[in-house]
Amino acid sequence: MASSSLPSPIAKRLEGKVAFITGGASGIGAATARLFVQHGAKVTIADIQDNLATSLVQEIGAENTTFVHCNVAIESDVQNAVDATVAKFGKLDIMFSNAGVYGKPVFSILDVDSDLIKNVFDVNVVGGFFCAKHAARVMIPEKKGVILFTASAATVVYGSEVPHTYAASKCAVLGLTKNLGVELGKYGIRVNCVSPYLISTPLLLNQIGIDKQTADELFAQGGNLKGALLDEEGVAKSLLYLASDDSKYVSGLNLVIDGGYSTTNVAIPEAYNKLLSSVTHQTINKEV
Repeated sequence: MASSSLPSPIAKRLEGKVAFITGGASGIGAATARLFVQHGAKVTIADIQDNLATSLVQEIGAENTTFVHCNVAIESDVQNAVDATVAKFGKLDIMFSNAGVYGKPVFSILDVDSDLIKNVFDVNVVGGFFCAKHAARVMIPEKKGVILFTASAATVVYGSEVPHTYAASKCAVLGLTKNLGVELGKYGIRVNCVSPYLISTPLLLNQIGIDKQTADELFAQGGNLKGALLDEEGVAKSLLYLASDDSKYVSGLNLVIDGGYSTTNVAIPEAYNKLLSSVTHQTINKEV
């Protein structure tokens, strides 16, 4: 019998699962919502961007998604959104705490003030606590579940190009991930985070004030792995692995998605290139 030329349907790795995604209306959150639904999940999109979230639900399909307005810095918002998810879909299998802010691009510790710290930490850290708390509240009785966070490559690479408040908040998310993995393991709940390299998300583009094409060129030039560029879909695929049973014994992991950037010591080659450039410049001047 002749084999069919049609591609086989994808194996749905989240069939029957229910996921809750904060910051789900755009960027990594939206890409993850699309991919999770493609793999059989029902998804609640929790966000403060009502118009974007409503459009995304219409795009993906209201039979598989729902939108709940949710400011993660307000515990009652998170609690109500989680309860609404359970009421609509019957359970909660996956909590993806993804909502985050970059904060003002303040790079000197001398310019940091309490408002800046509070604004960044309220969303990135306090919001993560609330998401984990109310996910655990409904997952513990079921003795299973997955909690995921978006951290950052700033958890493993430090430098003057990342604001202190952002770096500190994402390191706090990493600490929360690991500590929760210890506590919740006895309930069969896995806790992991992803730490992406720079991506041209709307959040970052708005903060640095450049267009996507320019940002992509800069990030590709600065990255270690050439011939590839990280995007929201790439991060979503990593989250699919962590959310699915493919990673059933993975917990407490910081999955760094940076093309080897954090394992590369750029100081020596940069110093060598500067020295070589200086020597070449001096030689040319002598010849002239």
